[in-house]
Amino acid sequence: MPLTFDMTRDELAAYEGTNPRPEDFDRFWDASLRELDSLDSQLEIETAAFQTEAFECSHLWFRGTGGARVHAKLVRPRLQTEPQPAVLMFHGYAQRSADWSELLGYASLGYTVAAMDCRGQAGLSEDVGGVTGWTLEGHIVRGLQGPPKQLYYRQVFLDTALLARLVMGMDHVDESRVGVTGPSQGGALTIACAALEPRIKLAAPVFPFLCDYQRVWGLDLDAYKEVDDWFRRFDPRHEREGEIFTQLGYIDIQFLAPRIRADVLLGVGLADRTCPPSSQFAVYNKIASPKSVILYPDFRHELPLADHADAVFAFLAQL
Repeated sequence: MPLTFDMTRDELAAYEGTNPRPEDFDRFWDASLRELDSLDSQLEIETAAFQTEAFECSHLWFRGTGGARVHAKLVRPRLQTEPQPAVLMFHGYAQRSADWSELLGYASLGYTVAAMDCRGQAGLSEDVGGVTGWTLEGHIVRGLQGPPKQLYYRQVFLDTALLARLVMGMDHVDESRVGVTGPSQGGALTIACAALEPRIKLAAPVFPFLCDYQRVWGLDLDAYKEVDDWFRRFDPRHEREGEIFTQLGYIDIQFLAPRIRADVLLGVGLADRTCPPSSQFAVYNKIASPKSVILYPDFRHELPLADHADAVFAFLAQL
């Protein structure tokens, strides 16, 4: 293996993260889940233009926090007589849900598949805004100048949990056999969903984003450039550095990881300079449920990550 720019494998195995954890982190997320309990999701399912002989394709819509209308693609086998597993899929940063045809692999196993669009990114989900402060660019810092309840990713993390609840509540889905997967931002949302909906059975994050912000910022990598930009504009002498990274701690998935009850399969490129391995291991090392990691020494933040998509498919086929 080439020498990693980040940490050795032994160091990765012991690393526990750098970003500060808010003292009220658990209370914050417990309260957020109670808010989710009180939402009227206004679930709507409408037939999509794309259809196949074997699979029914639909647009799923629901109302998330703040009243935002959130969209997901929904695929299910037409000939289904009893509840079967489901897979939730989440996409990378500034992208959208996969094309319909890309969802058919899991549907071919007899699964229901739901692929969510993140608010205000490249898909159909609505971003209602309503935050204090800077909205010029960047979802990571969206809401950073207000209370943590305004953080953009708080809303998206809760969207993943609500989508899981809605899919689990469908007559044709076995709620005890639901898996989740996605790369980069989608890997972060995989962790968040499995943490906030403990009934998730299997979780397969691929090089997850949104973890250990202070560590990545300290490595001077581009992934969190918007954090640099925020400091340059609003705190150029870093007088509030501890406060700001603590605020980001509310949406740092490493602190959600201990809530996970699912079996986890993580894929990591050891040459990843977008989401460095140390940030990913800050998450992985906090997962207390059964877990395994596949390492790819020569791969960066790139898809395909060698043959990892096949490993994820085989893992989720266990449902």
